[in-house]
Amino acid sequence: MLSATAFSLAAVAALVPAAVAGWRGRGADSVYWAALAFAVIGPGAWALAQIENAWHAGLSVALWVTIAASMAFFAVLAAAAREVWRLSTLLAPYLVVLGLLATVWQGAPEPRVPGPYSSWVLLHIVVSVATYALVTVAGIAGLAVALQERALKTKQPSRLTRLLPSVAEAEGLEVGLLAAAEAVLGLGVLTGAAAHYLATGKLVAFDHKTVLSLAAFLVIGLLLIAHRRVGLRGRRAARVALFAWLLLTLAYPGVKFVTSVLLTDRVAMQQMPCIPNLPALA
Repeated sequence: MLSATAFSLAAVAALVPAAVAGWRGRGADSVYWAALAFAVIGPGAWALAQIENAWHAGLSVALWVTIAASMAFFAVLAAAAREVWRLSTLLAPYLVVLGLLATVWQGAPEPRVPGPYSSWVLLHIVVSVATYALVTVAGIAGLAVALQERALKTKQPSRLTRLLPSVAEAEGLEVGLLAAAEAVLGLGVLTGAAAHYLATGKLVAFDHKTVLSLAAFLVIGLLLIAHRRVGLRGRRAARVALFAWLLLTLAYPGVKFVTSVLLTDRVAMQQMPCIPNLPALA
């Protein structure tokens, strides 16, 4: 348990330089890329070490897989597009917070799903993680749009808004990522249905995760249509993008929080032996 916590804290520490590097305001120089490399390698190695022998269905591992996938995807995106690196001032601190939460719940029960896995299950896992990484970065881009528009409206730019991409750049990134996420999420729904059908003989299980994922698919689709047809953009589009991110957060780590933490604690309390002759607490 102690070693796992130490490794988890080390992975969190690997994210900190990337959170600081963006605030230097010196562009994507060698220091920035070195910090970003640490932020990719640390969480990625820790996430892979935890799922090496079996897929964990608990909250902590789900958060670390999310962190690793989001940071790896962001690094590729930052290398491909000129101004994407500026989003690290928002993304990296957010992932540091997620890493700390994952460390706090490191000891929560995490049931393993032993292999071998069917091709549909493996594909569904990869697609689900990729979808959440896409929507996470898209949500960060939407937050950047909202912050920039507010600064322009109030005519009070801050150091943070000066470091972020322009409204046009962040908005273009947001819409592009949401379009990609919609396609990948649609594939995830199909692969999930296929995996569920092979396991149970039923096509769809209308549980919380499925309903929330379908709702996110619908919200993103409506946002993309509204953006193309009526020009929905700016803070209104950013709010919708963040709402889609919230739905997927509830569907993926949110459901795992309920099943791994809340329900487990409730069952543990119910199974505690009754100790007689204890005074009632006021």
